[in-house]
Amino acid sequence: MSLQGKTAVITGSNSGIGLGIARELAKAGANVVLNSFTDRDEDHAIADEISRDTGTTARYIKADMSKGDECRALIEQAGACDILVNNAGIQFVSPIDEFPADKWDAIIAINMSSAFHTTAAALPMMRAAGWGRVVNIASAHGLTASPYKSAYIAAKHGVVGMTKTVALETAEEPITCNAICPGYVLTPLVEEQIPNTMKEYGMEREEVIRNVMLARQPSKEFATVEQMGGTCVFLCSDAAAQITGTTISVDGGWTAL
Repeated sequence: MSLQGKTAVITGSNSGIGLGIARELAKAGANVVLNSFTDRDEDHAIADEISRDTGTTARYIKADMSKGDECRALIEQAGACDILVNNAGIQFVSPIDEFPADKWDAIIAINMSSAFHTTAAALPMMRAAGWGRVVNIASAHGLTASPYKSAYIAAKHGVVGMTKTVALETAEEPITCNAICPGYVLTPLVEEQIPNTMKEYGMEREEVIRNVMLARQPSKEFATVEQMGGTCVFLCSDAAAQITGTTISVDGGWTAL
């Protein structure tokens, strides 16, 4: 489908899943706004590359997703927001009785509260335009749990709940809100973890991927950032106009267990 003339804002999108989604939206014709908390030449270069490759307009805007006012300013600076992809996220692993309070606060702010602020700022723009799509990047951990990830799991469950609420509040409008729940996705960050995990377990690459990293992913294959982007493009399509308030799992069967 063509998203020509639409503007998509993707938080946390200078690498990994967010960048993969931005590229697929641009390939579908959308103008894209990339974001992270840095303001480096390479951040702007990524936007320039997407513009050259797709013929769309791509921009990079710095905004710290841990700060509500900067979340809202991102949407305002974008100037338009037909498609909002709330993707920014961080992780920290610790038993709950040892979990640092500052890490809890940061994860809740970046992984969940940022989506509240950006959505609140974007909905008036979508209503004025007469069309909108909110796509929240949750997680398999938004539907299930694991030990030692209390803040991340609380935040991602919260994102799934907020997705349902926004969908109900916009149900009679041409606006939808859905969540994508990925399992393990092969991002540069995950790729960097593989050699250290091989050393830790004394295993070959394929063995550590299959038996350690993808132990809970029945397909035993990583999802790709392109698949995440393709799922997002589908949710923005006319075919998905009556899909709202739900989750789409891209997790190789993780949540089917």
